[in-house]
Amino acid sequence: MKTIIITGGAGFIGSHVVRLFVNKYPDYRIINVDKLTYAGNLANLKDIEDRPNYRFVKADICDFDAIYALMQEEKVDGIIHLAAESHVDRSIKDPFTFARTNVMGTLSLLQAAKLYWESLPEKYEGKRFYHISTDEVYGALEMTHPEGITPPYSTKASGAHHEAYGDKFFTEDLKYQPHSPYSAAKASSDHFVRAFHDTYGMPTIVTNCSNNYGPYQFPEKLIPLFINNIRHRKPLPVYGKGENVRDWLYVEDHARAIDLIFHKGKVAETYNIGGFNEWKNIDIIKVLGWEPSLQFEEGIERTVRWYLDNQEWMDNVTSGDYQKYYEDMYKGR
Repeated sequence: MKTIIITGGAGFIGSHVVRLFVNKYPDYRIINVDKLTYAGNLANLKDIEDRPNYRFVKADICDFDAIYALMQEEKVDGIIHLAAESHVDRSIKDPFTFARTNVMGTLSLLQAAKLYWESLPEKYEGKRFYHISTDEVYGALEMTHPEGITPPYSTKASGAHHEAYGDKFFTEDLKYQPHSPYSAAKASSDHFVRAFHDTYGMPTIVTNCSNNYGPYQFPEKLIPLFINNIRHRKPLPVYGKGENVRDWLYVEDHARAIDLIFHKGKVAETYNIGGFNEWKNIDIIKVLGWEPSLQFEEGIERTVRWYLDNQEWMDNVTSGDYQKYYEDMYKGR
């Protein structure tokens, strides 16, 4: 039996990964570690919270002593690290919180894993530290287009798509060019993860993914925000002319990619995960055989339908009632 810590498992992407692992691997013990900040919602996992192979631990990844004790108590074999502050606008207003969580929190996890695994007779054998990052560490896609053709470049909302317009691509060997406190903090955490492999031999993997969308996303992000505002007949806030182009990845496809990379990815490798899989030299396609199951049109239709069918979830999130769920479920345990 493997024991896996998934950090940020009550968040948007993390809850999908937790659900996938709990359901797919009944012989694994899945430990969901989440601080339950505004974006962490245990109601996202109501369907699996009583499974015998699942445990929730409320903890701050920056609390080294707590994380190290948990590593020892649970005899952890692997870490899938998703916990992060991730909203660009919030990072602009409060860069210190992003540096603390994304950089120092990652360093805390790395050091706890290093000390525990190095204390074992087998040391790093069979162990894995998998760090989930963002394509925003690369900066912005530099878009080119033939003379006379103007934006928008892609009718499919994909920054890594539509070669007819001469788009350039994010690749794993691009230099980092973060442009916000959020992406700068994520870039720094990526470097720490790679440094722990190069310095100590820790078996690490880093993936950089594009924008995720789908069920259970906190409505500060673009798609659920628009769905909720349309539902309540509120204005739709759009930056500039609304011509920013990003690649979009359905969250369940991202979870499937994380599963595949955790089990079959090459140690010390970096993988880019994109929604349309047309990124140059993307190892996930060439090496691991992963591809998304949904194109954007079908994915966005599923997403809108989910939010409309789960209006109680949205109402609880927007009102703040979801934050009472932890107290109701775990008080006295």
